Amino acid sequence: MDGLLDHAPCGFITISAEGHILEINQTMLTILGCRREDLSGRPVSILLTVPAQVFYQLYFVPLLKREKRVEEMHLSLQSPSGEEIPVIINAVQREMDGKTETDCILIPIRKRSEYENELLIAKKEAEGALVAKHKAHSELGMALRNLKDQQRELVKLNRQNQKFKQETEKELELARKIQEISLTDPIDHSGIQIESYYKASRQLSGDIYGFYQIDDHRYGVILLDVMGHGISSALITMSLHSLFQRLIPGGARPEKVLNELDSHLHSLFQKEEEVRHYCTAIYLLIDIKRKQIEYINAGHPSALLQSVTTGEQQELASTNIPIGMFEGAAYIPKTISYSEGDRLLLYTDGVTDFLGCNHLSPLLKENCSTPIGRLKQIIIQSLEDNQQPSQKADDQCFILADLK
Repeated sequence: MDGLLDHAPCGFITISAEGHILEINQTMLTILGCRREDLSGRPVSILLTVPAQVFYQLYFVPLLKREKRVEEMHLSLQSPSGEEIPVIINAVQREMDGKTETDCILIPIRKRSEYENELLIAKKEAEGALVAKHKAHSELGMALRNLKDQQRELVKLNRQNQKFKQETEKELELARKIQEISLTDPIDHSGIQIESYYKASRQLSGDIYGFYQIDDHRYGVILLDVMGHGISSALITMSLHSLFQRLIPGGARPEKVLNELDSHLHSLFQKEEEVRHYCTAIYLLIDIKRKQIEYINAGHPSALLQSVTTGEQQELASTNIPIGMFEGAAYIPKTISYSEGDRLLLYTDGVTDFLGCNHLSPLLKENCSTPIGRLKQIIIQSLEDNQQPSQKADDQCFILADLK
């Protein structure tokens, strides 16, 4: 980056067509309190507050796509320390070597209230002078009227922004509650007991799960992790949830469940390749009568099946690609047997981000005789103990099942 631009008196960011940060100047890094390597290549959405992310998707992106430029749009950034930084952003889209890139100028406006007070003081002083010298200062009177109009417009815009922020936060909270309500309750039947844990990294999560009794001896357990976080991923999870909630209780075969979910994802993005999402998934069809598990792991972290007699653990590893990645993919199930008293653990990568891949297995072995409810609390406590304040959280979800 040019030295003058790097230290310009305003922030400068270049983003790709996919919304990733390509360049950022030192001024912007200083405003945010970040290092260049922490942001380079990351989605620009990580710099925005939650309401600003919504505003970015609903207004900024469509306007840029249509007009190729954005002028004087108000957004709020969020530094790693949690400070909210209001900015005015101007952006221009350009083509560079066949690639679409967008240059953005960001001007912090944290001292706007101070400037408004100065404007009010100046207005009062000018009005006092106007009483005594109204004839000689007609031009000043016109300027004051214009200033008053601009001030009213600024107050109006501020109220609109505040109202939009409050309404957005209410909508996000409602969406979070709907997402949590849709999750299935624990199961404790004669042949199986299932417990789960779910924690979103933001107000909305890209993780979703469900477990259902199909008939008197079969149960379906599914866990999915949609790429990314936040609003877009959460919308996709809810769309997939409505589909597998219908398929699994109806007794659909594992390959049909995964193929239907895969086809659904492709249908969502058939005309929008640049916003395509994929999803890792694992589905288990548990037959407590035959003591068998049919499963398909589509790019998901390996589930663990622990023997009650030997303590040995078997990994239900991925043998299929994630759903939504390639059209026409074939999902082939595998079958394993289990013994009475064996235990299952399924999890998303948000759990291993904190505990590590080699931490869950010993934790499961050390607590082989611990009741499943207590084991759930032990894993949760491990997640809390291993979380670093500077580490960015991911959605966390795991499922425990005792096969009685």
